[in-house]
Amino acid sequence: MDMQTSKNDVWVGLFVLIGAVAILFLALQSANLLSLNFEKTYHVTGRFDNVGGVKPKAAVRSAGVVVGRVESISFDDKTFQANIRLELQSRYAFPKDSSLKILTSGLLGEQYIGIEPGGDERNFADGDVITQTQSAIVLENLISQFLFSKAADGSNNKEAEAPK
Repeated sequence: MDMQTSKNDVWVGLFVLIGAVAILFLALQSANLLSLNFEKTYHVTGRFDNVGGVKPKAAVRSAGVVVGRVESISFDDKTFQANIRLELQSRYAFPKDSSLKILTSGLLGEQYIGIEPGGDERNFADGDVITQTQSAIVLENLISQFLFSKAADGSNNKEAEAPK
């Protein structure tokens, strides 16, 4: 009877371990921290003035379809720009004059890279650097520009209304 209990304990322990690994796998997969991708890829680098809240493993999309992932983000202290290294799936070829934009899914959703295809006959090759980029829209900058323009309009109106 002792041998049977021991055998059951091993099976229960193994079952619990498999369940824990499956839950961990699903949690990492849903948080975009783990992506099992066995397809061939190539790398390109985009130069941005401001990357906003883009993080490594963020999606790279074209026409709403995920075509790759952000591999890494680094700062170039010579040009004072951020370099985002993208890992694109080899089955998707984009013209050399394509541009990159940092976009936000929804109003306050996560940020991702969007590829706007160009019309060049030649395609991106592994290691290419893309300089046609549009940086992230920083909400604080938009608000300050709006407030500054409203303040400027207010001071201009007062000058126009003042008696001469």
